Amino acid sequence: MKKKLSHTDDGGKARMVDVGSKPDQSRRARAQGFIRMDPETLELIRQNTIKKGDVLRVAEIAGIQAAKQTPFLIPLCHSLLLTGISVAATLMDDGIRVEAECGCSGPTGVEMEALTAAGVALLTIYDMCKAVDKSMVIEGISLLEKTKTNI
Repeated sequence: MKKKLSHTDDGGKARMVDVGSKPDQSRRARAQGFIRMDPETLELIRQNTIKKGDVLRVAEIAGIQAAKQTPFLIPLCHSLLLTGISVAATLMDDGIRVEAECGCSGPTGVEMEALTAAGVALLTIYDMCKAVDKSMVIEGISLLEKTKTNI
């Protein structure tokens, strides 16, 4: 059986999926990403001497803000009442790992919010460090997990 994309109608035109008849469920999603950078840049971040400020904390806040703005950024996403968002940026040996988790109670999942949070947190790190490191690479933005349970 051929799979059909949920965001297109029978004529192939884009549409927002109607989730009106789906039951509310408790939903969670976790996403991650990584930004590779020079060891010297990591040390500046560790010492909190990047001129734009505290890179890790600003990136975490940017990720939280981004998750809340997802339906304005991704055209066919539903507006969700998010019940929680967490974003953690962690220094590693060769870069920074970002993990984002979002939750809601509703008829559709929160994976796009978690992915958006991780991506924007990584872009924020890039923006804050681009003056000192031209070799940074964002990679591996992916969904780690999504769950739903009946409420």
